Amino acid sequence: MLFAAGAGDRIVATVEHSDEPPAARHIPRIGGAGAIDVERVVALRPDLAVVWPGGNNPAQTAQLERLGIPIYRNQVDTLEALPDSLRRLGRLAGTQDVAEAAAREIEARLERLENRHGSAERPSVLLQVWNRPLYTVGGRHLMSDALRLCGARNVFGDLREPGPAVQIEAVIARDPDMIIAIGAPEAAREWLAEWRRFGKLRAVRTGRLLEFTDRRLSRLGPSAVEATEALCALIDSHRTPAKAP
Repeated sequence: MLFAAGAGDRIVATVEHSDEPPAARHIPRIGGAGAIDVERVVALRPDLAVVWPGGNNPAQTAQLERLGIPIYRNQVDTLEALPDSLRRLGRLAGTQDVAEAAAREIEARLERLENRHGSAERPSVLLQVWNRPLYTVGGRHLMSDALRLCGARNVFGDLREPGPAVQIEAVIARDPDMIIAIGAPEAAREWLAEWRRFGKLRAVRTGRLLEFTDRRLSRLGPSAVEATEALCALIDSHRTPAKAP
């Protein structure tokens, strides 16, 4: 997000797995999203710490505040929230022009997706993000919002928890039109193979067990838009069942 807002050259440290764009891979690491080295952060004397409330350790965030480091909480729950988030970061960094251009580009891309899929038939989709236990995403997750923009419906969209564990029986009861496994190629294929033993599932009967390997779909940043476009293309190519229901 900060790179897209034009402030990439001002980042003095970040957490593990912050690897986009490529330039981010050269920034010093101060821990993971769940636990950081507070002493190292203080030693760096940052003007501002940008944190993600849904992923960072709230106790450590509070500790940084007590130590006098200003905190900006950047929470993005929907793709439509990305442009305004970029604009706020741009104002904080004094890079408003760059941030505004990036925000407008994202708005245009999201509008194209909305227009393309607004009147489409909305198949129900299980997004599988892990297999044992079986994890999916609830209605408040960014990936659920991506499904909506693709003209599809999260079969567990009524669940408020962002990443709930669900039972196989619950999937059978809801009988999704598609099952999309999101993970590394080999893992996704293994997860999908396990569903084939449930021959009465609509997704199995109609040949719509699909793999999606673009991990950017779970990123809270502009790259999630590109991943959403790829997800929409996958769903569009399977709106018509490959096999008779």
